[in-house]
Amino acid sequence: MKKILLKMSGEALGNGTGDIYDPSFVDGVAAALRDCAAEGYQIALVVGAGNIWRGRRGAEMNHVTADHMGMLATVINSLCLKDAIIRLGGRARVMSAVSMMPFAEDYSAEKACGYMSEGDVVILGAGLGVPFMSTDTAGAVRAAEIGADTMLMAKNIDYIYTDDPRKNPGAERLERISCSELLSRGLTAIDATAAAFCHANGICIKVFGMKSPEDIKRAIRGEVTGTTVTSD
Repeated sequence: MKKILLKMSGEALGNGTGDIYDPSFVDGVAAALRDCAAEGYQIALVVGAGNIWRGRRGAEMNHVTADHMGMLATVINSLCLKDAIIRLGGRARVMSAVSMMPFAEDYSAEKACGYMSEGDVVILGAGLGVPFMSTDTAGAVRAAEIGADTMLMAKNIDYIYTDDPRKNPGAERLERISCSELLSRGLTAIDATAAAFCHANGICIKVFGMKSPEDIKRAIRGEVTGTTVTSD
């Protein structure tokens, strides 16, 4: 793998502290991305916004408005990571699906690929710029647009299981599964729209557990265990 699309949840940036950010964890993620970019990997990152805002929190709110707030929150997370990467001596840019100059550049797949080839970590904010689409789906679409070799998905569990292993000790660990089987079995580890898009566009996904920032480095290098989700 040379060109990587990494999807990471916003909650990961809080590292279970209850705060929006855990500064040491954010720096650890930034250092891992900096190091891998320096090794020649081309990295694009899509980060969620669950540490700041989830649409379901606004139960009485218009769905479109709630999703717009989520898009803004992903840009805040993107700027946080950009700052950390640059502060630690790396190179990073934020590109947004919604025009937010001067905070972020407008997204362009061509420009993103150019920046990645020059060693910049490209952080893609604002999802796809439209409501009703998850950041999982945004990651899948961006992976296709930039021609990523694979899509890595950092999760708070180490594999995809047949059921929630925290509630069902008999849940089966899946080391390999296809997108179509994932959908037919109703497994929700990956957003269904994202899984369907990957199935239709030949995108392979690697789901791995992120207990520490070092797991990101290991995943990019192909050293981590986890569930491979094939497109066929």
